[in-house]
Parts: sequence; structure tokens; C-alpha cells
Amino acid sequence: MSKFNIDIYADGASVNGMVEAKDKWPVSGFTTNPSLMKKAGVKDYVNFAQDALKAVDGMPVSFEVFGDDFDTMEKEAVKISSLGKNVFVKIPITNTKGESSVPLIKKLSAQGIQVNVTAILTLDQVKAVLPVLKAGTHNIVSVFAGRVADTGVDPMPLMKAAVELTNQYDQAWLLWASCREVFNIFQAESIGVDIITVTNAVLNKLSMVGKGTKELSLETVQGFHSDVEALGFSIL
Repeated sequence: MSKFNIDIYADGASVNGMVEAKDKWPVSGFTTNPSLMKKAGVKDYVNFAQDALKAVDGMPVSFEVFGDDFDTMEKEAVKISSLGKNVFVKIPITNTKGESSVPLIKKLSAQGIQVNVTAILTLDQVKAVLPVLKAGTHNIVSVFAGRVADTGVDPMPLMKAAVELTNQYDQAWLLWASCREVFNIFQAESIGVDIITVTNAVLNKLSMVGKGTKELSLETVQGFHSDVEALGFSIL
């Protein structure tokens, strides 16, 4: 399996999936979010977080606040942070009203809470967050490159600019979020992004890295033929 210089964080909300990722692939951290927790059928946040922390065995893991008002977010952040030294608290860059979370992020960082600022899609948002992160702390700035690409826009110029900005702050690591395919890992690594979040479904494709395209073409045809046989009928 290829050795990557970029840190790969497994993205998901299944404890079993976290164990699988740690055992099978070159991951060095984990991220979760409410949408993934809903999809995974999580019923109790604290129990899930505690089980996840046991599974990741000291590796960095990010848990997101649920609140939409900043007072609630702050209380949740303090509680989440208290779960472990390897915990990063995910704070969305705005609430659902579009109000900036930067003042809260500044307050949390001043307390020494490790934050993962999430749902960032613009360079202005990156510029607003970086200066409020306390020197000497560790924090993650998550730019959703995959969602930018979903709009039909190439995210590389944004990510290159974000790399230049983040490199000026020792207390911040830049994360490429919403990875859609294995090639995104190579893209992110090539421009100096620190971390990329990858789902297990994409991680499972790492076995294809380095495979010859001629060989892959044959395997593809063989796969089609296998499915034809499984269908059990013919055109003629």
C-alpha cells in the first residue's frame, strides 16, 4: 500500500468502522459528524463518543457540537473536550442563521480547547478563523473541498491559498474535507494539505493504487461478465 505524507483521518460514525480503518489502512486520526451519526443509527452521543475513544486508542478524534446557539455550543464543547486529550471539538463556521462562530471559537481556543472548525467553504472564512486560534494550541481548519467540487468549481485554487495561509499559523492544521475519491488524497498531498478525511468506502479503494490500467480494464470486463452470469438471462 502506498505511503502517504498527508495524514489520513477516517471519516465515519461506526465504532466497528473505526476499528476496521485502524486495522486495515494507514489512518492516523478520525472524524465524525451528526449526519454520519444519524446514518449509523447512533442513539446516545456520550456512549458513542466513549466507545469511539476506546476504539481509536489515543489517536486524534473529532466530535461535533449539536447546539445552534452559541451558549449551548460552548457548554457542549467543554463537555466534549473533557472526554479526552486527543479530542477535537468540531464547531461549524456559522450557525443555521448564518451568524459567525468566530467569537466562540476564539473563546474556546483561549481556554485551551482543541477545535476543529468545520463547514468552511470560502477563503474569507479561513482568514477569519486563523488569527483567533490561541498560539501553542492544536487546532484543525476543515475546508470542504469536495463540496466545492460538487458545485462544478475546481477546489484546488481555494485549497492552495488555504495552505499558504494556514502555514503561517503553527497552531492550525489544514484539513481537506468531503473526499470523494482516492485521487483527492494525491491532490491534497501535492499542495501540502496537512490532513484529509476519507470514508471507509474510499479507503477500501486504496488497494487499487499503482494498479496498471490495462490490468484494471480486464478486471472491469470480467466484473461485467460476472454480473451478466448472475442476471441469468440473455439478449438473444
